[in-house]
Amino acid sequence: MKNVFLMLVVTSFLASCSSKLKQTESQFYLPPATSYNYVAMDSVKLFYREAGDRNKPTIVLLHGYPSSSHSYRNLIPMLAKRYHVIATDNLGSGYSTHLDPSNTKYTFDLLADYTQKLINTLQIKNYVIYMQDFGAPVGYRMMMHDPTRIDALIIQNANAYLDGLTPERQAFFKTAQSDTSKTEHDFIYSLTSKDAIINKQYLFDLDSTNFNTQSPDAWTHDLAFLTTEKDREIQVQLFQDYNSNLIRYPDWQRMLRENQPKALIVWGKKDLKFNYKGAEAYLQDLPNAELHLLDAGHFAAEEKTREIAQFILEFLDKHDIK
Repeated sequence: MKNVFLMLVVTSFLASCSSKLKQTESQFYLPPATSYNYVAMDSVKLFYREAGDRNKPTIVLLHGYPSSSHSYRNLIPMLAKRYHVIATDNLGSGYSTHLDPSNTKYTFDLLADYTQKLINTLQIKNYVIYMQDFGAPVGYRMMMHDPTRIDALIIQNANAYLDGLTPERQAFFKTAQSDTSKTEHDFIYSLTSKDAIINKQYLFDLDSTNFNTQSPDAWTHDLAFLTTEKDREIQVQLFQDYNSNLIRYPDWQRMLRENQPKALIVWGKKDLKFNYKGAEAYLQDLPNAELHLLDAGHFAAEEKTREIAQFILEFLDKHDIK
């Protein structure tokens, strides 16, 4: 009788241990939840997504055109188990305040200033910065202000070299800045239409091998914030300001040479707007950078989320950022 009782106790104990072990295993595999937040400053609110332990190193994800932090909805949980992750919506994009462009001139200086204010308000001193598309001119302005706060760069189809822009593309940005005619304005405005967002942005550099990797959720979300003339004018003004970035490329390159930040370059090789030569050009100034050209287009984080997450985790671990 005692043996039976002892067996029941042991069986119950083992079952309890097994249950706790399974619970621990499930917690190990499951990512932390993402929260959705606003920071109020001046007369605006900036929206950001946050996940992970604040005591761990921070990764700040900066989005491109015509996107928002929604671009990183799949990447965030893949990184947040090991890092504190912040993904912001630029002023005038996504859920952040859309100030009237007839009263506010939208420039990349303005976007960078507000993004830096958000990071400062959250009391984040040092961070890894992930940049894509418009994220580069925002991120490099932040880095120029104080390079010592940047623990590492993750560069994804984020241009800082003329090598990555065809002569036609360079001419487009110069004309957008210098030509103030209604004809030029209307042309740029047409690039913010539904058809242009879908077919000249998201599907532009896809082919039969990667067409079904691009979720329609991406452009559906973006278009929800481009429904009014004012919303579209915000993006027009940023296109008109974009040539200011090309002018600053030499300054950014000098900063990279002088500071030699740890850098991971993950670049969609099929990108026709910011071509892969722009990725390779970084090695001129950052010879120790890690470069991966992916079988993807401009929105590589949408297409190759797992691969990019794996590269990031291995890169940061290799450089003891953990």
